[in-house]
Order: sequence, then C-alpha cells, then structure tokens
Amino acid sequence: MGQNISTAKRVDTMKLTDIFFPFRGDLNVIERELDRSLNTKDAVLKKTSSHLLKAGGKRIRPVFVLLGGRFGHYDIHELKNVAVALELIHMATLVHDDVIDDSELRRGKPTVKAKWDNRIAMYTGDYILARGLMIVTELKNPQIHQIFSKAIVEMSIGEIEQIRDFNNWNQNLRKYLRRIKRKTALLIAVSCQLGALASNASWEVVRKMYTYGYNVGMAFQITDDILDFVGDEKKLGKPAGSDLRQGNITLPALYAVNCDSNKNQFKDLLNENKVDEMVDFIRNGEGIEYAQNLAERYLKRGMDALEGLPEGNDKDALLKIARFIGERQF
Repeated sequence: MGQNISTAKRVDTMKLTDIFFPFRGDLNVIERELDRSLNTKDAVLKKTSSHLLKAGGKRIRPVFVLLGGRFGHYDIHELKNVAVALELIHMATLVHDDVIDDSELRRGKPTVKAKWDNRIAMYTGDYILARGLMIVTELKNPQIHQIFSKAIVEMSIGEIEQIRDFNNWNQNLRKYLRRIKRKTALLIAVSCQLGALASNASWEVVRKMYTYGYNVGMAFQITDDILDFVGDEKKLGKPAGSDLRQGNITLPALYAVNCDSNKNQFKDLLNENKVDEMVDFIRNGEGIEYAQNLAERYLKRGMDALEGLPEGNDKDALLKIARFIGERQF
C-alpha cells in the first residue's frame, strides 16, 4: 500500500475491460438476464427500457457482486440475481436523474426523457425498479432483502437532498459527502457486500467488502464530479460543467466559493451569473486538486480494507479497479 494513487497512475495505465476480462463469461450471463428481465409485451416500455440497456454502461456493480462472491461459495446462478437486481436499481435511478436534471444526453446518446418525454421516462424508471425488486424476491436470504430495502430508502433520501440543494451555495462539505454516499457510494458498497453475503462468506469478509465498496464508491463519485469540469466532452457525452449548469453544486465548485485563494473573484462571477466563466475558473482553480486528493484518500482507505483477504487474482482485481478509478482521464 506504500505506492500512492498518483504514482500508480503513471506506471499502471489500464482499461476497465482488461480488468473485467476474466469475468466475461459470467458478465455475459448477467447481460442476458438484464435483457430478459426487461422483456415486456408493452411496446413503449420495451423500447424505452431497451434503449437504456443498449446504451451500455461500465457494469461495475455486477462485477463487484461477482468479486464479492469469489471470497465465499461462488455460484453464478445465485449471484446473477443479486447483480441483475442491483444493476436494474441503478438504471432506474439514471432514468429518474435525467428527468430531474433535464438531461438530453447520457453516454453520448439521447436520454429516455429526451427521446420520449418526462412522463414516459418516469414510468420507465418505475418499471425498471419494479423489475429489480421482483428479482430480489427470488433470493432466499431475508438479510439480503433488508439490505436492498434500506439501500433504496437511503438512495431516495439522497435524491431528495440533491433536489433540495440545487443552487445552494451555502452547503458544507459534510452535506456534500453525505449526499454522494447515498446517491452513489451506498449502491457500490452494497454490491460488494451482497456478493459476499450471497456466497456465504464470513462476516469479516462481508464487512471488509462493504468498507472497500463504500470508500471506492465515494472516490468514484468525487472523480465523476472532477471529470464533469476537466473531462473530454465527447467521451463524457455531455458539455463541461453540466452539473453546475443544472444547479448541482459539487465538490470543486464548493471549494471555489469557500476555500480558493481567489474565491472573491469566483463570488463576483457567481453574483453576475457568468456560468461559462465560473466553469473555466473551477477547471483551472485549486478545487480540482483538492478533490483529487480527497478521492485518493478514499481509495487508500478502500484498498486498506482488503488487508487480510486471501491473496490472488480476485483481490488483485479489486485493487486494480480502485487504481482505475484514481487514474480516469476521460
């Protein structure tokens, strides 16, 4: 653990597909199950849900389920239900988010709300969520049901908090971190946790996997918030500073208004509502480095949580995913 994320970034450039390669067979099983689970006789719902599914995604949550399962009695037929349910819940939140954020693009393609309308998008999200919950009922362990239910409640609170804090420049770091925990980190933590739990891994392993997932999830969202300002617009599939333009105040922006050595200049831009100039200020300001350092601290905590797990390819994959999150440049 002596090597920091920045050093790893320089010497260990990697692609997520390379890390996922050993799991390609089981991921194909999950992809087929996702497609089957969204199959419906209703023509509109079939088109809208398939539209989102075909847009692709990292499938990082299913991979975390599979990796958690590797430390117990691995059974893809049991794990696929956990993985599919979690990915469907994630997909449902994306559809709802696009309505709330009035987003036209996701992954470079039109969103469901843009291609159809807000009402269709909301019902599509509800349908995908309901399908995920139906799959959860096929799991026998009542503890898994409880964890799923609590996670959905917390995620819903996180969504409400984000809406409440739109354009709220008085929020503090603590509130931001609590919000991204509920919106992003929790589902990643639960993916790691439930993979281990569904495979009857020891309680110590289940705990370690949750801690790893939580910290990696926090870093994942902070990195996303950084990339929203500095990432390649074509690869992101949205304009730079989209969150800020939509009223979502993320960590780099909070730092700009509260802590940057030139914060008074930023406040002038804010008071004059010069959004393009605000985006440029944040992109070149001190908040990006601050956010990167915080993400690295979370990643280190996540990797430290894996101490004591059996050495091998599965633990290495978890470490590589953490490093990948730290090195994302797009």
